[in-house]
Amino acid sequence: MGILNDDAVLIEPGKISGDPTIVTVNCPDESGLGSTLCRIILEFGLSITRADFSTDGRWCYIVFWVTPDNNNSSPKIDWESLKNRLLSACPSCLGSFYFSLQSNVSIPPPPSLYLLKFFCRDRKGLLHDVTKVLTELEFTIQRVKVMTTPDGRVLDMFFITDAMDLLHTKQRQTETCDHLTAVLGEHGVSCELELAGPELESLQRFSSLPPLAADELFGPDGSDISSSSSNKAVLTVDDHLSPAHTLLQIRCVDQKGLFYDILRTSKDCDVHIAYGRFSSKVKGYRNLDLFVRGTDGKKISDSKHQANFCARLKEEMVCPLRVIIVNRGPDSELLVANPVELSGKGRPRVFYDVTLALKSLGICIFSAEIGRHSTLDRQWEVYRFLLDESRELPLASLRARNQIVDRVTKTLMGW
Repeated sequence: MGILNDDAVLIEPGKISGDPTIVTVNCPDESGLGSTLCRIILEFGLSITRADFSTDGRWCYIVFWVTPDNNNSSPKIDWESLKNRLLSACPSCLGSFYFSLQSNVSIPPPPSLYLLKFFCRDRKGLLHDVTKVLTELEFTIQRVKVMTTPDGRVLDMFFITDAMDLLHTKQRQTETCDHLTAVLGEHGVSCELELAGPELESLQRFSSLPPLAADELFGPDGSDISSSSSNKAVLTVDDHLSPAHTLLQIRCVDQKGLFYDILRTSKDCDVHIAYGRFSSKVKGYRNLDLFVRGTDGKKISDSKHQANFCARLKEEMVCPLRVIIVNRGPDSELLVANPVELSGKGRPRVFYDVTLALKSLGICIFSAEIGRHSTLDRQWEVYRFLLDESRELPLASLRARNQIVDRVTKTLMGW
């Protein structure tokens, strides 16, 4: 992105096995940078165990302490690739200078969308195994269509973008198909990759949610993802400690992506975090001290603004995801939803975690889709999984359904 020293991102391994790796980012600031950096770290299967954050609006300094996520079945991390991804997200000194001179700065085009299509014999855990390969290759799954045929074969269509932006090359395409062939083994039949042009738009369409399912998923009851955690987020606002900032103190039950949820929500609510400390977990809880201000550079003194922001932040911390099972004709469908950022991005690794949870339960997926659904105040990314009947977990049983929802929720939240 222009002139930027490699020292803008430093990665220091832990001194002994089990110690967190320290990732330091020191670069020009821009709106939402902290949220973007957290997203990249989560995409690499890492958990943020602690963080220190400081910015004056022109320069940003963040230190992350990270460890492999409990759900990461391949804990070997490509640290060099992570560094390159973080560097690519950092504004350059040159770009920052020109940004201050120009109000109309060109925005880089979105990455090209590709269709990965393969046809093979079905087996338990297949969808997760394929998702794992795509995640390790640093692809982002934008849309999915998975269909099982009566003879036990499956047609999977993944609409993906490439973080490396190399999928137009023959080498990258061959590498992708070779990795998938190695996973599919004798089950593999064919693998194709092509640029997803307008002629493929119909394949990306998302079937609308039935009104009853949408009401259950997005209604007030759907936000109670865990009754045991809904009363375990406490926010305290102090307008007197700092002359220039509002102090927001948070005590919250720990979960995967908590720091990301706080930063993305602050960004979407036009709240700027000048200083922040995300402390290590103690007895399952996190304590955070955030010095914040509004878009005008002043403390947030308006009580209504404070109340609205705190209510939104508490909801996003306690309930960043919705998980339910509904009837779809004679079948059972698992629905998972998460809010979409104002930038248009969904939550990282949701499809990976859900397919991992279902694989661990021995449940096969008959079909799957990823799409978007709009409510009055926001847009949601929705994951739909039509489940095959299981002898061990009969889907007509309320107890079995609750067990599936519980396993998926705990996998997503890192509990």
